[in-house]
Amino acid sequence: MDNPPVSVTLREFVDADLDALFEWEREPEAVRMAAFTRADPSDRAAFDAHYRRVRSDPANTLLAVAAGRVLVGTVSSFTIEGHREVGYWIDPARWGEGIGSAALRELLRIETTRPLFGRVAEHNIGSARVLTRAGFEQVGTEAAYAAGIGREVVEHVYRLPAVRV
Repeated sequence: MDNPPVSVTLREFVDADLDALFEWEREPEAVRMAAFTRADPSDRAAFDAHYRRVRSDPANTLLAVAAGRVLVGTVSSFTIEGHREVGYWIDPARWGEGIGSAALRELLRIETTRPLFGRVAEHNIGSARVLTRAGFEQVGTEAAYAAGIGREVVEHVYRLPAVRV
């Protein structure tokens, strides 16, 4: 039996959230699971430059995920090569609590573009589960170089259809 849904709220991502996100994004197991990260996850200047670009683009949505008053992750939507995609990053200390699923469920109320895509490194079963619980279906695979782990990785591509059947 599944656990009851976790309660999270989405709020504006603010400068004060950057330090926690930087720590999560450089945690070695998180980098291994995400795979498609910056080549040097410990490079704070590259991290800051990336988030300046992300936050300055009005087409991007980047929201903080809070459990109570505690920052526990981020959830986002953005366009790559003409396709609207989603992404999320959860505090590794909070993995397995359903936070990613709850955050994506809330984002899908805001991000109404369909179809919508998500991508997951083949070995990241937890992240794949987040997408499938939200109604995404695997529609393909691609091999791509994953700078964060320095090797080619198979990436599964998921799609949330325009109309659920």
